[in-house]
Amino acid sequence: MGQVLKKFGGDEKKDKEIVPVIQECYEKFFVNTENWSRADFYHAVCLTVEEINKKLGSTQFRVPKASTLEQAYEKHHQGKGKALTKEEFQKILQDVILDTGVTGIGAKDTLFYMLGVPVTALFFKQRLIPTAIPNEIFIPGVTSATVFLLAKLNKI
Repeated sequence: MGQVLKKFGGDEKKDKEIVPVIQECYEKFFVNTENWSRADFYHAVCLTVEEINKKLGSTQFRVPKASTLEQAYEKHHQGKGKALTKEEFQKILQDVILDTGVTGIGAKDTLFYMLGVPVTALFFKQRLIPTAIPNEIFIPGVTSATVFLLAKLNKI
């Protein structure tokens, strides 16, 4: 139960990490944007997503589709011909990130460990001490130990 609560707290921590990156990228890429083309806007959003990915580490956001980005832009940017405000930019990024989702690099690692470690341990057990511990006890024990270790390392 405590691990679940810690996990929810981690999402708030990520939000606190993302907001300054969004503000920094806004100040870097979205100054004097009255005469931008769609390609310029799309490129700036891609660079912003890349900066967010660098900041978060294992959680990787996908680069948005041009159509998704265009819909979010049309929805949130009210003043045509005016520069994009910070609030509009933040709302656009929220819509785009929620729509595109996460590539799940960290999830791939977790699945690799969850499935790979017990299978590898079983292989070594069968080669070295096949009858010392029954498989019905050994496999769940190694899996539980793997989950415990991943939880302690904050991978899950």
